[in-house]
Amino acid sequence: MSSLIPHDDESPVGGAYRVDISRGRNIGRVSSEWYSRPDDDKFLSLTDLYDSVRARADRASTRIVESRAVRVEARSEDPERLSLFVPGDDRPVAPTNWSFGQLSSLVGAPASYLRSLPAALAGINLQHGLLAHRGEQVKLLQTEEGRTELRAVTGPDYGRIWDHELVSAVMKIAGNGVGDTRWKVPGVLDWGNMHYNPYVDVTRDTTTLYASDRDVFLFLVDDTHPIEAGRLANGDPDLFFRGFYCWNSEVGSKTLGMATFYLRAVCMNRNLWGVENFEEISIRHSKFAANRFALEAAPALENFADSSARSFIDGIRTARERIVARTDEDRETFLRKQGFSKAETGKIISTVLAEEGHPPASLFDFVQGITAHARTKSHQDNRLDVEVKGRRLLEKAH
Repeated sequence: MSSLIPHDDESPVGGAYRVDISRGRNIGRVSSEWYSRPDDDKFLSLTDLYDSVRARADRASTRIVESRAVRVEARSEDPERLSLFVPGDDRPVAPTNWSFGQLSSLVGAPASYLRSLPAALAGINLQHGLLAHRGEQVKLLQTEEGRTELRAVTGPDYGRIWDHELVSAVMKIAGNGVGDTRWKVPGVLDWGNMHYNPYVDVTRDTTTLYASDRDVFLFLVDDTHPIEAGRLANGDPDLFFRGFYCWNSEVGSKTLGMATFYLRAVCMNRNLWGVENFEEISIRHSKFAANRFALEAAPALENFADSSARSFIDGIRTARERIVARTDEDRETFLRKQGFSKAETGKIISTVLAEEGHPPASLFDFVQGITAHARTKSHQDNRLDVEVKGRRLLEKAH
């Protein structure tokens, strides 16, 4: 076996490089975001994204009010265009589609039901819910832009982390996300020759920097500094690069979270291929969420960005060198001890034999076979259960 050479401290590669995506996991989270976002949600740099979400935060204000003091008025036949009047402000506040749903949920009135009612009836039901709300207080997030818009309605202890705070934390390591630093919007895999090209123009079709009125989502990679972690069966280097994505919603549509991993490629549809060492953390917007972000998430992101790939490479190397089975009986016994059925055991062994040209012997062989087997599972829960077994095996190599 050749020495495992980290490339992350060398100069950027000059062009596309060959990858083998038959190994590792396939993750579709980024692709789902990419596919569902309209052009208005897509940004071509972190700078533009930050300016947008910071500007709306600067126009925003929050207040905690007694729920029974909020007055509802119906001004049209569209219940989503009900007007709210809150204490201390004579101007009407227009709820967004999202905040209307939050307000309905908070007072125990199904939003879908209220939307089906004439505006007057919807207003009466909502007003009754506010008067009877056991929580007594609500926290409102309002934005001034021509009119006063209600963007979020939460409980009084909601710990808001602003979208621009997350973007700012990413910018500390990634600059503008399109060339300032080694962290950038990803390139594209060429399915014709299985070469991954990290140098692709950032357009609305390729960007992975998103923000809507409800959330932000960012995905960046260090794909110009691939890492060699061993050799493939044909002798080619097995190349990885680092990546992470993170998300947040300052209006409460989702938690704050971050996932870090190594991967082998990103395709045009923004699917992640050949993912290894996937780790994820999330932070609920509870009372102390801002402190947890400052103490946990932001430092974790910086540590990942600045860390050496050596531990990852050493783990792969150890897993490749650690022989855990030498005979067919050893292989079956090993997999059965990991909780696989007799049928699954046969499929995993056959997969490794087909892809590697030899039956599984090392810990790494088994992990790759288990991961490949997971990809055949149609139900996500079943797939994750299998992937967890593979990840636990790899962790034993460290």
